[in-house]
Amino acid sequence: MDRVLLTLKGSERLQAELKNLKSVERPKVIAAIAEARSHGDLSENAEYDAAKEQQGFIEGRIKELESQLSIAEVVDPSKLNANGKVIFGSYVTLYDVEAKKEVSYQVVGDLEADIENKQISLSSPIGRALIGKREGDEFTFNAPAGEKTYEVVSVKYEA
Repeated sequence: MDRVLLTLKGSERLQAELKNLKSVERPKVIAAIAEARSHGDLSENAEYDAAKEQQGFIEGRIKELESQLSIAEVVDPSKLNANGKVIFGSYVTLYDVEAKKEVSYQVVGDLEADIENKQISLSSPIGRALIGKREGDEFTFNAPAGEKTYEVVSVKYEA
């Protein structure tokens, strides 16, 4: 099985999600199922169906998180000697040549990627193109919206 790379913050966030699912959400949905059962006929009980569906989602997410966390490798980029190169966990500031503006991202694993929080996956097109680049490097890659060109403005390593 492939290893799953996580940052320390990503690992902590996923551990917290798992704990919440097991100690809060699972008991809540079990109580909802019991309540819906008490209303009688289950064949036409929308509350029961919704609670069972929610239970399936929660149990699936718990299994997924347990599986991924069991093979996870937590990487602290601040403890690696990257010599100014973009590596897993790096914080990068890029200059979008076409849009003439700067954007900042952290390069993370697939499990913790979240574009709204400016975390891009190592395996995404931009993530793959970034690895190994240094400040001042310009690179072009194929994005879903077409070819994009960026210049690396800065690279930082934080835990």
